[in-house]
Amino acid sequence: MTWLITGGAGYIGAHVVRAMTEAGERAVVYDDLSTGSAERVPAGVPLVRGSVLDADRLTRALAEHGIAGVVHLAAKKQVGESVDRPLHYYRENVEGLRVLLEAVTAAAVPSFLFSSSAAVYGMPDVDLVTEETPCRPLSPYGETKLAGEWLVRATGRATGLATASLRYFNVAGAAVPELADTGVSHLIPMVFERLTRGLPPRIFGDDYPTPDGTCVRDYIHVVDLAEAHVTVARALGSSPGTDLTLNIGRGEGVSVREMIDHVNAVTGYDRPPTVTPRRPGDPARVVGSADRVATELGWRAEHDLHDMVTSSWSGWTHHHPEAPLT
Repeated sequence: MTWLITGGAGYIGAHVVRAMTEAGERAVVYDDLSTGSAERVPAGVPLVRGSVLDADRLTRALAEHGIAGVVHLAAKKQVGESVDRPLHYYRENVEGLRVLLEAVTAAAVPSFLFSSSAAVYGMPDVDLVTEETPCRPLSPYGETKLAGEWLVRATGRATGLATASLRYFNVAGAAVPELADTGVSHLIPMVFERLTRGLPPRIFGDDYPTPDGTCVRDYIHVVDLAEAHVTVARALGSSPGTDLTLNIGRGEGVSVREMIDHVNAVTGYDRPPTVTPRRPGDPARVVGSADRVATELGWRAEHDLHDMVTSSWSGWTHHHPEAPLT
């Protein structure tokens, strides 16, 4: 079957396209290229340039390519920016989703997979977050993802659309250097950027109630995440009316200090971090249980922290050839 992958020219989206095509599925990328790059789209995969707010463009794409399922990754995703521009985030992430779902249901597309986020949980007071943990998002970004889940689920119940919402934890790594994350908003590339500029990595607060005082997070390799999309997409295609909400993580916590130590070891920089004040809204620990997706669909992450850091570093040096190496 043919899947329309919105945001398929982005970091995660390009890996999903790669995993889909390698698994024998047909993919069509739909992306406005505001943050994505056409160079990420493999040869032979059609690229439709358009916004998810453009109903006519979506309708034509669904019809022209015979789309049987949609993987919706296109979204604005910067937490800090969402605080400053909530109306923009609600328009892009919620109204864009509404327009897309309207086109999907009008075209009688049977399957819809939604990219959600662990940001829906906010600051959970539990050691391991399950899908039943109460959702209390802390930012407009997290709110739009939770509202998106509600909208997807309600549409599925009303129309029979098979749906799934995947709550990602912290995504890292790369399948190949060309597809690596080129931004510096996440911890690993943020540390790379500091190290290669001759600056110490930063820790935002070391007085949290965790073993080393720094925040603890669950990291998932983007290749594993992409494979999870293939698994869930195929489940939707074979089970009409399905409604899934799934955590996608490893269930293992890594502290900020541990991650920086690992990055130093991989890169050879060995530059001690400096501690700065806490950032508002950072929870002490967010680690997700992936038991449900393992039990129901047989998916488990295969890559470890070392795989994530080494592949990220290869990608960083590929995209920043001017960066000094040790």
